[in-house]
Amino acid sequence: MAPLAAALRTILVLLLAWQAAIWLFAPPRYILPSPLDVAAAFQRQPGFLFGHSLTTMAEIVLGFVLGSAFGALTALAIVALPRLGRLLWPVLLVLQSFPVFVIAPLLVVWFGFGMGSKVIMATIIIFFPVASAFTDGLRRTDPELIDATALTSATHWQTLRHVRLPLAMPSLLTGLRVAAPLAPLGAVIGEWVGSSAGLGFVMVQANARMQTDTVFAAMTVLAVLSLVLRHLVDALGPRLIPWASEQ
Repeated sequence: MAPLAAALRTILVLLLAWQAAIWLFAPPRYILPSPLDVAAAFQRQPGFLFGHSLTTMAEIVLGFVLGSAFGALTALAIVALPRLGRLLWPVLLVLQSFPVFVIAPLLVVWFGFGMGSKVIMATIIIFFPVASAFTDGLRRTDPELIDATALTSATHWQTLRHVRLPLAMPSLLTGLRVAAPLAPLGAVIGEWVGSSAGLGFVMVQANARMQTDTVFAAMTVLAVLSLVLRHLVDALGPRLIPWASEQ
């Protein structure tokens, strides 16, 4: 509870500083609304924001689950099949270098304006940090442990399953922690490019109408979703991988 209380105090201080800056400099509302204006935007259209938040939340959850699963399976394939790994790893590095803003319009063309293209966008963004962190963890197994298992009758697959995989799980958890705040980014980028629902759609429409308070309200919901997802990973990770919290 202490970290949560500290975070809430920090947020409260930032909100007070923001409101004080508004009173002091009095910028036009369409440039920088006050926290009270943003709160009024929530009060003015709660059902509208909640409905679009559900759409974005579904895209985030599906993208996070799929990206994590594909990232973990790819890392296992790279380490379990070294020849495949030597071919696959450079390809992944090249694909990772493409800016997501370049890929997003193509996904809309290929998969349409529905939820599919946004889920795939979020999946791609989640995939790379999970695959990279888990692959690194699997490759960093203590060589002395590998040498010790070589003295037994353990096969390559048994060594991977019973030695390398458990020891690499903390790295997988680290990848998930890095990826969690990125999931909303993937979903919103997809919505910015082309959609008829979601918080990214709300932000584009509100920005075109100079409704900056609504843009900030959507940004606030996205920030909350990111924090909740990261908190869930932090809370569930040590329960599923108890030895991860000891490292």
